[in-house]
Amino acid sequence: MKAVVSVIGKDRTGIIAAVAGALAERDINIEDISQTIMQNNFVMIMLVDVQNSSVPLDKLGEDLQKAADSLGVTVHVQHEDLFNAMHRV
Repeated sequence: MKAVVSVIGKDRTGIIAAVAGALAERDINIEDISQTIMQNNFVMIMLVDVQNSSVPLDKLGEDLQKAADSLGVTVHVQHEDLFNAMHRV
């Protein structure tokens, strides 16, 4: 099972490290990652494999947000199928 993790907020050091570390602690592999800076805002989208993790997606979203709270960014986690359905053209 795969999920899409999006992270948005003011750019600063340590955002990728915090989110990637929290994912690794939960045995979640990052399969694809894209990040950019848009007018001083950090924007990152990751496709992650949650198959080996025992953490449910709603709990994962809460955990990642807690890990990133001190960095002032917002984290969202969605099942890949839901993400694709919402962004289908």
